[in-house]
Amino acid sequence: MTQQHDTVVVTGGSTGIGAAICQQLLDEGHRVVNLARRPLEVDHPALHNVTLDLSDRERTAAVARETADQFPVTGLVHNAGLIRASGLEEVALEDLDYLNQVHIGAAISLSQAFLPNMKQRGFGRIILITSRAALGLQTRTCYSATKSGMMGMARTWALELGEHGITVNTVAPGPIAATEMFHKVVEDGSEQMQRMAASIPVKRLGQPEDVSRAVCFLNHPDNGFITGQTLMVCGGASLGSLSL
Repeated sequence: MTQQHDTVVVTGGSTGIGAAICQQLLDEGHRVVNLARRPLEVDHPALHNVTLDLSDRERTAAVARETADQFPVTGLVHNAGLIRASGLEEVALEDLDYLNQVHIGAAISLSQAFLPNMKQRGFGRIILITSRAALGLQTRTCYSATKSGMMGMARTWALELGEHGITVNTVAPGPIAATEMFHKVVEDGSEQMQRMAASIPVKRLGQPEDVSRAVCFLNHPDNGFITGQTLMVCGGASLGSLSL
């Protein structure tokens, strides 16, 4: 990759979508720093694993500053997330607080740490992984609230940072198989999984690589005229209702 776009930080890059994003960024010549609760088991000289639980606000801010001091970060892909599903009657506000920190608070702390270098270089790419569920989905009160919040936050940042050569976009996956998050809700090979695939216009579930290709498109140095946008990677599921 060009000297202008050197290091990309990825959160939650150890499995599933995050691992696919890390692998493609490495293949494209980036140095990748994976901030996650466990390492990405890939042997690559340009991969750096840093153990971090993003729900820890103080630790997240400290690691962000340490990473900014150690690497010339020009890209951030905030992929880490979790669901904590429940119907409205059972929603716990503690879950809302937790997801708000992981999805939104961590994104703010990380971006704040990396912005000085991006502004100095006149270049940056910030990509937040949201979800098709931001449009609404049963049992997703806390998840959809924080994921839709990421979309509004990205549009705000795009307005603030565009003049500095920094783009801010979101990628919103639909149902993505072969991920821990998906299979905590839908059993692999189950009839439910087949029904979901049949309900999607392209008649299949997504794969992690479908999302990584979208992320790397927005991350590319040549794509500086796209900012404040949400790219739905959902097989058309965002065009109508989706039922679990």
